[in-house]
Amino acid sequence: MRIKKTEVLLSLIRKYKNKIKNAKIDIFATIKTVKEKISIKNIFSLPLIVLKHFYVEIIIICFIPIVLYITVSVCSLKHIYSSTEDIPYNDVALVLGTSKYRKDGSQNLYFKYRIEAAYKLYKEGKVKYILVSGDNRHIYYNEPLLMRNDLIKLGVSPEHIYTDFAGFRTLDSVLRANAVFEESNFTIVSQQFHNSRAVFIARFKGLNAVAYNAYNVPFIHRVLQTPREMASRVLMIYDLLTNKKAYFYGETIEIGRANPFQNEYALENESENTNE
Repeated sequence: MRIKKTEVLLSLIRKYKNKIKNAKIDIFATIKTVKEKISIKNIFSLPLIVLKHFYVEIIIICFIPIVLYITVSVCSLKHIYSSTEDIPYNDVALVLGTSKYRKDGSQNLYFKYRIEAAYKLYKEGKVKYILVSGDNRHIYYNEPLLMRNDLIKLGVSPEHIYTDFAGFRTLDSVLRANAVFEESNFTIVSQQFHNSRAVFIARFKGLNAVAYNAYNVPFIHRVLQTPREMASRVLMIYDLLTNKKAYFYGETIEIGRANPFQNEYALENESENTNE
């Protein structure tokens, strides 16, 4: 049986060697033609040659992000809630960071709706503490502190808000919630497309996380977000398979004990938040 598998593998290798060899011959011949006579037709014939020889592989590669997108959504669905009545209680809500403002200076609705969703969970007694996690790249860009400030304005007690300043990516936020803040049962708060990826990461790592869907943004923004999310899920699978670590860990902080950031104040300059 092992011999047969080896023979099949060698046969596939020979087949692809011939395929690549034939593709190279056609490509070099076309390049020679282009050099002799530059024309739009000759230039555009190069990608057509690649498509001719590797159309099956190209189709498969194009479908991988779509398949991953659907798979992650389906696997995470049973752990994601849109109703505060149905969602189970957890001590901690992990709010995934984003910028407060868009590049044009307008309000970022992703940010606004996540803050409102976290407050709703807190107000209705579905969580006791809120961990805001995001990017803090320099003094004038601090997602967690701005999230914290807005939660306080809504009525969340400062001592109930914990701040993770090293949530540079979704993977970092989820891993640090466990490794730094010592939580294995928590409620993730973001929009549904983001929650699917975050819950998938948490469950893959053996964490008992659920998610609560913040109100979604207008349809046009969701359409523009989809290609980016597909790429993010491909990268996520690679990170999980290669056991990618968070960029930074540091000392542990036990939620429910002394809160080292409860006296932090607002930034004076909120204008440089530009991510989505």
